[in-house]
Amino acid sequence: MESTTTSLKRSTSNKLFETAKTYFPGGVNSPVRAFKSVDGSPIFIKKGDGCHIWDEDGNKFIDFCCSWGPLILGHNHPKVYSGIVAALQNGASFGAPTVLENELAELILSRNPFIDKIRFVSSGTEAVMSALRLARGFTGKKKVLKFEGCYHGHVDSMLVKAGSGLATFGTSSSAGVPEEYANETLVVPLNDLDALKACFEKYSDELACAIIEPIPANNGLLLQESTFLQELRDLCTENGVLLFFDEVISGFRVGFNGAAEMLGITPDIITYGKIIGGGLPVGAYGARAEIMAHVSPDGPVYQAGTLSGNPVAMAAGIAQLTECAQPGFYEDQRERTLYFVDQINTHASSKGYNFELVTVGSIFWLSFDGKKRIRKASQIDPKMDGFRLLFNELLNRGVYLGPSGYEVGFISQAHTKEHLDVAAKAMCEALDAVFA
Repeated sequence: MESTTTSLKRSTSNKLFETAKTYFPGGVNSPVRAFKSVDGSPIFIKKGDGCHIWDEDGNKFIDFCCSWGPLILGHNHPKVYSGIVAALQNGASFGAPTVLENELAELILSRNPFIDKIRFVSSGTEAVMSALRLARGFTGKKKVLKFEGCYHGHVDSMLVKAGSGLATFGTSSSAGVPEEYANETLVVPLNDLDALKACFEKYSDELACAIIEPIPANNGLLLQESTFLQELRDLCTENGVLLFFDEVISGFRVGFNGAAEMLGITPDIITYGKIIGGGLPVGAYGARAEIMAHVSPDGPVYQAGTLSGNPVAMAAGIAQLTECAQPGFYEDQRERTLYFVDQINTHASSKGYNFELVTVGSIFWLSFDGKKRIRKASQIDPKMDGFRLLFNELLNRGVYLGPSGYEVGFISQAHTKEHLDVAAKAMCEALDAVFA
C-alpha cells in the first residue's frame, strides 16, 4: 500500500453543495462542515467502512475525523450494525421506557465510580444545557464559571469566548445571545491559577458551578497541568461550587471513565456524548444521587425529551461500549496512536519543521507551533495558514481530517498499523510540500 498524490475529483460534491446552499444556511447543517477555513467546497460523504470513507465522486480516504469522535470502533462496525438492525426491527421510537435504556445505564454506571445516576438526552449540547440547569437548581445560585478555549455546545450562556466552530470563524461570541445570559457566565483563561483564585474570591457566593473540558479538545488540544485542575477541584470544594466536567469528547475516549479516571479527579457533574451513541445522536449527564434527585420527576429541575433514550441509539451504544469495556482496549488505542504520532513527529523534527502532533489517549492535534506546549486558546496562531495547506495536501493523498485547524483528530480501533503507516507516509509527504 503506497501513498500517492492525485488530483481530487470534486465535480459531484461541488454540484451537491450548490444545491444545498438553496436549502440550508451556508449549504450545511453545522457550520464547520462548510470548509470555509480550508478553502473550496465540502466533500459529500457517501459511505464509510472501517477506517475509510468514500465521497460522492468516488474518492477514498483514511478518515481521522470519525464523525468528530463518536466512531471509536470505526465506520459500520459489525456489532454496532447488528445492534441497530435488531433494535430497528422492533420499531424506531416509542417515547416510552425500553429495556435498552436500562442495559446501557447498567453498562456505564456499574463501571463508573463518579456518578450514581444518569439521564440520557439526544446531544452533547442538550446534556450541557440540562446539567447547567441542574447545577443552578441544586445550588440555588445563578452564575457559571467557564474557561476560555473550552467549548460546551451552542448553549446560549456558553457562547461566550467559546472555541470550536466559533474560533474557526474568528468570533468570540454569537449574535442572538442576550447580554443578560452572558452576564451570568464568568470566563477565565485556562491554566491561569491567579485568575482562577481571583474569580473565586470575588464570586464564589454566586457561583453554581465551574464547567470545564478536563481535556480541552475543541479549540486545539490544550492539555492542562494537573496542578491547575486539582486547584479547581479544591476551590470548588472549599466554596460549595459544583465542579462540572464536560466529557462529551474525552468520555470513553481516553479511558472508559474518561478524563476523571485518567486524572484522578472527581467532578460533581459530568456530561457525556459522542461515543455512547455508537454513531447515533446521544448525550447524557450524570452525578451523585443527591444531585440527580433534583431532576424531574423526582425533583423540581425540569428536563424532558421525546427521543431521549431512543431504542436504536441505545442499542448502538450498548454494542459499542461493550467493545470498549474489553480488557486492553484503551491500552491498544494509545499504543497505535503513539505509533502513528511518533513517525510524523520524528520526521518533522528531523526536517526542522515548526510542527508537532500533540496527543492524549487516541486523540491528536496538529500544532504549527513546534514543541511549544500550548495550554491556552490565546497562544494559538489564528491565521491557520499551515493547516489550510496541509489539509488540502492530505485530501489529495487520500487522508481526511476535520476541516478546521482548531479541531482534533481521532484514531479508531479500525485504524490498523498498516493503515497508520500509509497515513503517516502521506502526512510526512504533505508536510514536505507545505514547508517546501
